[in-house]
Amino acid sequence: MAGKIGLMKRAAISVLALLVMCGAAGAQVDQLPSSGKGPGPGQAPPRYDRNTEAGESSSRDTKIDITPPKDDAKNHPKSSSAAEEAPPDEVQEFHPYDPHKAMKDVEIGDFYFRRKNYRAALDRYKEALVYKSGDAVANFRMAECMERLGDADGAVDHYQEYLKILPHGPFSAEAQKALLRLKGEKQQASEKTQSKR
Repeated sequence: MAGKIGLMKRAAISVLALLVMCGAAGAQVDQLPSSGKGPGPGQAPPRYDRNTEAGESSSRDTKIDITPPKDDAKNHPKSSSAAEEAPPDEVQEFHPYDPHKAMKDVEIGDFYFRRKNYRAALDRYKEALVYKSGDAVANFRMAECMERLGDADGAVDHYQEYLKILPHGPFSAEAQKALLRLKGEKQQASEKTQSKR
């Protein structure tokens, strides 16, 4: 108990000494001579009239000239923006680019694919393509899901997209075999429908 009281006394003395030192330092700052460049102690900062500085304001009513320089079209003939080239009624949207999110979506899609939940996997692969449109693995996995769900045309499109992105990639042999198989099945189906007529 006596140890705690001694510790409390030392802490109180330390706090008191700190307060005294802060007060002395504040008094010294008030006694510094003014250099004439800024407001003195106890004075408010000067107010600047917006018309007296450089004749301009930094507020929103200052207009910035964003017109292109003279001879810009001649010097840069292919620099027109995409907004000017697009039809006026077409909506222009930007898609988010987040390769880490796309990679995570592919990883979760693979989890669902291993569990044979092909619809959930397909949704994750589609989401991965929103965040990274040229993702080869997402295209390949999406084609596999579509094939398992019976969407042969969609599967063919995504296998071809994979081969366009990575023609000699790790899944290119599988993609080419799947394309041959799906095109063969499609041809057989069309022959059956013609023979029934």
